[in-house]
Amino acid sequence: MSIITRMLKQVCTYWPPGSEVSGGSDFDDYGQPLYADPVELACRWEDIAEEFVKADGTTEMSRSVVYVESDVKLGGVLLLSSLIDVVDLTVPKNNIGAWEIRKFDKIPNFKATEFLRIAYL
Repeated sequence: MSIITRMLKQVCTYWPPGSEVSGGSDFDDYGQPLYADPVELACRWEDIAEEFVKADGTTEMSRSVVYVESDVKLGGVLLLSSLIDVVDLTVPKNNIGAWEIRKFDKIPNFKATEFLRIAYL
């Protein structure tokens, strides 16, 4: 078991952006974001303010940095909670502590056999 796998001791709920019902669209007819069904991910959640650079070159501060077991998409939502404890499954931002993913990094180890995946909220 690698150090990356061993550090993921917490569970979070992830809502990917877009909806299969809408044909993969990220927004409804009124401009509100749509999300696919939530899934649980192993993670390490750190509530720290860390500066990061977005794709457009601007810098922002994170609310939290979350190390996750699999790839996540920008615009998705993460919540430090298991699925059974989630209050609102359809509108993720109605859950206290749910935040939008604003940046995602994927860093390989030296042999490129594993990846460190980091989401900035």
